[in-house]
Amino acid sequence: MCGIVGLFAKTPEFESQLGHYLTPMLLEMTDRGPDSAGVAVYRNPVPDGQVKLTLLSTAPWFAWQDFENALRYAFPGVTGLWLMGNHAILTAFAASADLAGWIRANYPAVRVNSSGSTIEIYKQKGLPAEVAHNFGVSQFVGTHALAHTRMATESAVTTEHSHPFSTGEDLCLVHNGSLSNHNRLRTQLQKRGIHFTTDNDSEVAAGFLTWRLMEGDSLEAALDRAIVELDGFYTFAIGTRDGFAVLRDPIACKPAVIAETDQWVAMASEYRALAVLPGADQAESWEPAPGRIYSWSH
Repeated sequence: MCGIVGLFAKTPEFESQLGHYLTPMLLEMTDRGPDSAGVAVYRNPVPDGQVKLTLLSTAPWFAWQDFENALRYAFPGVTGLWLMGNHAILTAFAASADLAGWIRANYPAVRVNSSGSTIEIYKQKGLPAEVAHNFGVSQFVGTHALAHTRMATESAVTTEHSHPFSTGEDLCLVHNGSLSNHNRLRTQLQKRGIHFTTDNDSEVAAGFLTWRLMEGDSLEAALDRAIVELDGFYTFAIGTRDGFAVLRDPIACKPAVIAETDQWVAMASEYRALAVLPGADQAESWEPAPGRIYSWSH
C-alpha cells in the first residue's frame, strides 16, 4: 500500500521548520506503511567542487573508523565523515562515481543511499515514528523533502529495499504502486550504465529517470517518457536539487492529493497528512489528474 509525503518550502522561514512539519505528515502515513520509512532532505549544499554522499551500513557492527582511514588514504580529498546511527554523510573533493565505485569494490556492506550536492537520504526498518526519532527528522532545516512509509509487497522487508531510491545526482524517487516490466527495464538500464543495489521495482523507476536525464531530457520530458515506458500503476514523487514533481499513472488508481499556500507546497497519499500543516484549511487543494506532471522549483 505505502504512503508518500512531500513538502516544499516557499519561504526561508518555512525552511527553518521543514522537519518540524514533515514529521507529523510522515506519521500520519503509518497505517499505509508500518514496515519501514525513509526521508530524502535537501539541505546544507556543499561548496563547488565537492560532493556529498549518504552511506548506509548493512552490517550490525561496522568499523566506521577503519573505513574512514582507508577512504582518506584512497581519496585525500575527503573533507568529512559524520555518523548518524548506521548512516554516514561523506563529503569530498572527488567524483561521486569514483567514490561509489571504490566503496562497492572494497566495502560491500556499505550502500550509497544518495549522492549530489544537497541531497541526504535516511531510511530504516521499523515504524515511521521510530525512524523519524532515530534520525532527528523534526530538526531538519532544508528547502524541501520527500518521505515514504512502506508496506512491502514486491520485495523483502529490509532497510536497503526501503524508499527513497536515488540513482543519480541529487535525484530521488518515492513510489506507491507496482511496475510489471521492471525486470526487463533493469536489464536494459544496466547495459546503459545505471547501477542498482536491490530488486525493488521503484529503484528501476528512479534509474529510468536518471538515464533519461543523462540523455539530456528535462525532468518533465523524462516523466513524459516514463508514462510511455513504465508499465504499471503508480504515484511518484520525485526530488531534484531545485524542487520536486508529482506524477500519477494514466489510470490513477493510487491516491494522491496536493495543497499549496504562500508558504509551502505539499503532497501526500491522503489528505490527513496535509491537514497537520499551518494554514491547511485555507490552502488550495486538489487531486492530481491522471498522467499529468506537477512540478515546483526554486
